[in-house]
Amino acid sequence: MDGLYIGTCSWKYPSWEGLVYSRPRGIDYLEEYARHYNSVEIDQWFWSLFRGDQVKLPDPALVEAYSRVVPEDFRFSVKVPNSITLTHHYKGAGGAPLQANPHFLSVEVFADFLERLVPFGGKLGPLIFQFEYLNRRKMSGPQEFIERFEAFTAGLPEGLSCAVEIRNKNYLTEEYFRFLANAGLVPVFISGYYMPPPVPVYQRFRHLIRERAVLRLLGSDREGIEEKAGKSWNRVVRPMDDELKQVAGMIRSLRRDRVVSFVNVNNHYEGSAPLTIRRLQSLLQGPE
Repeated sequence: MDGLYIGTCSWKYPSWEGLVYSRPRGIDYLEEYARHYNSVEIDQWFWSLFRGDQVKLPDPALVEAYSRVVPEDFRFSVKVPNSITLTHHYKGAGGAPLQANPHFLSVEVFADFLERLVPFGGKLGPLIFQFEYLNRRKMSGPQEFIERFEAFTAGLPEGLSCAVEIRNKNYLTEEYFRFLANAGLVPVFISGYYMPPPVPVYQRFRHLIRERAVLRLLGSDREGIEEKAGKSWNRVVRPMDDELKQVAGMIRSLRRDRVVSFVNVNNHYEGSAPLTIRRLQSLLQGPE
């Protein structure tokens, strides 16, 4: 389907043998993965902020190695390092006070990150800014967030596809989506993490969706799915039939509006990302 990129969140899962991989080990996972899908989400570089405000960013040699084994029409969705998206360090044990992250929305750190992604070339898809739950201790509200992110984007080079994921339902307002549209930012719709279902949110703000959209099917019960799956991600253990039907309708709607869509599926959504994708593709091929 034109304008549609469907892939998984990460790809190094030996239990995908027979679904994606020829054998569980001793293969180039990404090379075999790219024979089945036209996109993947990279989250391994998200974990980048460490004690002492130390920041670890991707090795360009690894970026080049990833780029080399996929075809030209393949796209990488990349989660932006949390050294840029965390307002504060993660809360320490014993209820320690919040410690501000000096790199939050740092144009300099982001520029360094972008430089390391250069080997991707035209294979670089959306850069996903995943923000954690922003309570009032971390951010006074949507207006402050908009002002700070607007100041951040003013210093960025043109041509980037920056996608914004909010995990506070109170931010999902007309003002927020209008800001994204006017700033050329890509909205991220997620299923999971205590957020409202993505399709009704999309339907409410469809009139403000422009050239691109990202949909992440993450799942709402990671521990429960892991217990049922036994961390062997080769079967559906909690079918999401109703939502998948709605997601298929959302994808068709985006296509009619000529919006390029990235759908990133996590194992924790149903128990097996490859099988969820099969189910979604079957719905997309069926009658509307």
